[in-house]
Amino acid sequence: MTDMQVLVLMGGPDGEREVSIQSGQRVAAALREAGGFEVHEHVIDRPTLEEIRAMPGDAIFPVLHGPWGEGGGLQELLETDGRPYVGSRPRASRAAMNKATTKLFARAAGIRTPPARILHAGDPCDLPLPLVVKPVADGSSLEVHRCFDDAQLNAARARFDAAGQPALVERLIQGREITAGIFERDVLPLIEIETTQAFYDYAAKYERDDTQYRLDPELPDAVRAEIVHASRTIYERLGCRDVARADFMVDADGAWFLEINSMPGMTDHSLVPKAAAHAGIAFPEMCKRLVERAVVRLRSGRRTGRSGRAASAANGTEGASSDAGGSVATETPDGAE
Repeated sequence: MTDMQVLVLMGGPDGEREVSIQSGQRVAAALREAGGFEVHEHVIDRPTLEEIRAMPGDAIFPVLHGPWGEGGGLQELLETDGRPYVGSRPRASRAAMNKATTKLFARAAGIRTPPARILHAGDPCDLPLPLVVKPVADGSSLEVHRCFDDAQLNAARARFDAAGQPALVERLIQGREITAGIFERDVLPLIEIETTQAFYDYAAKYERDDTQYRLDPELPDAVRAEIVHASRTIYERLGCRDVARADFMVDADGAWFLEINSMPGMTDHSLVPKAAAHAGIAFPEMCKRLVERAVVRLRSGRRTGRSGRAASAANGTEGASSDAGGSVATETPDGAE
C-alpha cells in the first residue's frame, strides 16, 4: 500500500520564523517515525496559491506561527487549495491570533480576563499601573513589556507608535503561569511554568535551559476546573480545531485567561507535546492522529455532499467565530471582573 504523502510547511514571513522551522522539522521527523507517511518538508516565506498547489502532498500539516502563518493568511490559501490540512480554519485562526478578539469572546462567556485597552498613538490610558503592553496580534511573547511606572509605560508605547502599530495595554496579573493544551477537543494535563526571567518571554520559551515545567501542578480544585472550562469554552467558541494552547495567570482571585494559540509550538521546548506525552500520547502518535483527523474530516464532508465550509458551519466550528472575529477586534476588551 502506498504511503500517504504529507506536506509539512514551516517558516513564513513572521517574527517566529525560526521557531516555526524547528517545529516543522520536528513534526516531519515524528511523522516519519510514526510510519505510513511519505513526508515532504517545505520552508516557505509567503507563497502564492499556485506555489502551494505545486507542492506535493495528499494532506498538509502547516506548522507556522505568527500573524500570517497562524493568523488566517495561510489558512485562506489552504482552503482554496482544497487538500485536507491540520489546524483551525481562517476565521478561527484570525480570531485566535487577535488577543483583543479572544478577550471579548472570553468576556462574553463570563471568563475572567484582565481589563485591557487597544491604544493608538496619543490615546490616553485610563488603566492603573502595573500594566503589560503587547502587540494586538503576535506570538511567542514578542514585544511584550511589563510596566511598573510611567517611564516604562511611555517607553513601551513609543515602540509601538514608532512602528505605526496599536498596542494592547492590559492589567498585569502577577502570580503563577499556567498553560492548557487542547488536543482533539480534550484538555491535556495542565503545566505550570517557572522561569528565572521576569516572565515567560521568548528567551525563556526557546533559548534558556533553566525554565522549569511542572506537569499537573497542585492547584485548588476550583481553579483547575476554571482553567479547564475556560480553555474548552474559548476553543469551541472561536471555532478552533485539532490543537491549541490557552494561557493563564493564577492569583488569589483565581485564573485569568490571557490568550489562545491556534497552532502552538512543536519544538522540544514546546508545551503541548509535553502535556500530550504526560497523558500517554507520544509525539509521533499525536502528529499522526492530527493528519488522519484532517483527512477523515474532508472525506466526511465530501461523502455527505457538503463543502468543507458548509460542513464546518453545520458543526458550529467556522460559524462560531464568523463575523464576530472581524468586527469585535476594534472594541475595547475590558476584562470581566
